[in-house]
Amino acid sequence: MIGHIGINVPDMRAAKDYYDALLPYLGYKEFFNSEEEIGYMPADDKPGTYLFLYPSQEPGGYSRHRTGLQHLAFAVRGRSAVEQAHAQAVALGSEVLHEPKEFPEYPPPYYAAFWLDPHGVMLEAVCHYDRD
Repeated sequence: MIGHIGINVPDMRAAKDYYDALLPYLGYKEFFNSEEEIGYMPADDKPGTYLFLYPSQEPGGYSRHRTGLQHLAFAVRGRSAVEQAHAQAVALGSEVLHEPKEFPEYPPPYYAAFWLDPHGVMLEAVCHYDRD
C-alpha cells in the first residue's frame, strides 16, 4: 500500500480551500496544517493513502500529459458517493472531464466521474461496486 502522495501546488490557500471542501465527500479529513504542508488522511480510522500538499518551489504549470502524475483516483463505497463528489466538484467550479457514468472499457463494475482541481490535477471518484 502507498503510505502517502505529495503534490506541489502554486497556491496553498486556494488548494486548502478547495481540498477542505472536497475531500470529506471522498472520505478524507485534514489532520495536519502548516505554511509548509497540509495533510489529509482517510476519515473514520479507515486505512489508506495520505495526501499531502506542498508549496511549489519552482514556477511552471502542471500537465497530466507530461511525465509525472497523471491523476488521483479516490475509491468510494457507493455510486451515490461518486455523484455527491461530482456535485461538490461542480459547486467548487471544477472543470468536469467525465460526468458520473459506467466505464465499460475498464474492469467492471467501474462507475466514476473525472474533473480537474484548480491547478489542473485530474481527480477521479470511483466506485467498484454495483451498489448505491
